[in-house]
Amino acid sequence: MTTVYDVPGNILVGKLAEKLKDDGKIVPPEWAKYVRTGVNKEMPPVEEDWWYKRCASMARRIYIDGPVGVGRLRVYYGGRKDRGAKPYRFKKGSGSIVRKGLQQLEAANIVKVAKRGRIMTPEGTSFLDRTAYELKKELEKDIPGLEKY
Repeated sequence: MTTVYDVPGNILVGKLAEKLKDDGKIVPPEWAKYVRTGVNKEMPPVEEDWWYKRCASMARRIYIDGPVGVGRLRVYYGGRKDRGAKPYRFKKGSGSIVRKGLQQLEAANIVKVAKRGRIMTPEGTSFLDRTAYELKKELEKDIPGLEKY
């Protein structure tokens, strides 16, 4: 059985983002085209569909890391802040983006609230595993030696 662990994460997130966009349950807020993704960033994202990729990435993170809260996801999406002549420091990512993305994933029945954060629903787990299976089949056509894994 193919799971999320069996395919490269960056390719899986792209495929998941396409499916979430086509599904229509995930919709970027109207402020999404202007907002920076954290205090460490100077400009908003350039890509048009960055919101879908972020939601897909959050779903994959929840699948892999178990119960995950907003604070832990903020740390995951944070980065180095340029402070001029002073040394760089780590800063967390945007909490609003994480919260709104998680709320939309809950509405799409991919994740649910647990006692210590968000966890995957059975429907969300099967959605990610099905996507990973489809992706692995596509990759096996391109890379012949991959089917033994």
